[in-house]
Amino acid sequence: MTAATTAIGWIGLGKMGEPMAEHLLAKGYSLRVYDLNPQPVQALVAKGAIACASIAELAAASTVVISIVPDDRVLKSVSEDVLANLAPGATYMDMSTVSPEASVAAGELARQRGVAYICAPVSGSTELARKGVLTVFASGPAEAYQQLETLLSSFAATRHYVGGEHQARYLKLAINHLVGSSAALMAEALSLGRKGGLDWKVMLDVMGNSVIASPLIKYKLDLLASRDFAPAFSAAQMRKDMGLVNQAGQNSGTHMPLAALVAEYFEAYAQQKPDNDFFGLVEAVEAQSDLPPLPRD
Repeated sequence: MTAATTAIGWIGLGKMGEPMAEHLLAKGYSLRVYDLNPQPVQALVAKGAIACASIAELAAASTVVISIVPDDRVLKSVSEDVLANLAPGATYMDMSTVSPEASVAAGELARQRGVAYICAPVSGSTELARKGVLTVFASGPAEAYQQLETLLSSFAATRHYVGGEHQARYLKLAINHLVGSSAALMAEALSLGRKGGLDWKVMLDVMGNSVIASPLIKYKLDLLASRDFAPAFSAAQMRKDMGLVNQAGQNSGTHMPLAALVAEYFEAYAQQKPDNDFFGLVEAVEAQSDLPPLPRD
């Protein structure tokens, strides 16, 4: 599929979806867009997109429909509308972070309609979305995925094809489990260091040059040092994702007690400060440890 021959419909223009769709326009793709919020729709229309009044209108005019939506409930509604109107032989790719069960339901509808269904959850922050260097984990029919590789390269610098069914959903949740758990472990470790009298920035500097300094930890060091918890990925988003991780573990019979504990951490923190970065969880652990808050730089 080339930019000249592919009619794309894009559903979901939130913090991730809008910049991703913008990269497709910049690459010359014909793009129809739909979102309940008129502002990002208007912004993309100004850059060459075509606004659609409904999902049905968008799907009927597209050979490829892409959605990136908040949760299982929205995916169910959107996928039903898309697949009632998308022509057999077309492709539907969903890039949301949702449960494997919701994905299977959408995939079954697509199979009944004769539509290729690709799971392609995206990994990365809003900043990486703006830069067009996200990571995508994809699964579904191999031929359909291969036809979308060039399209995906418009906004995803790294792309992994991981299987013919819904494997991408499990990989995304497995990685999110590691990401959320890293924040929880870091919060506990830093609080323990403070209890032992360590200077905050000295502690961060040493940790950032130690064996535990993963790319994620290194990326979050400046945020932790300044105590500025403006979100690249919010606590509310991590609450949702860790809830999905915990539920996937239960539904699949996987022994994951740590997932349940981390999900509880984010459930509590997101009730207090949903819009903070998820690494702001350190504030909650400090409070529970009777440590006074540190000043921001």
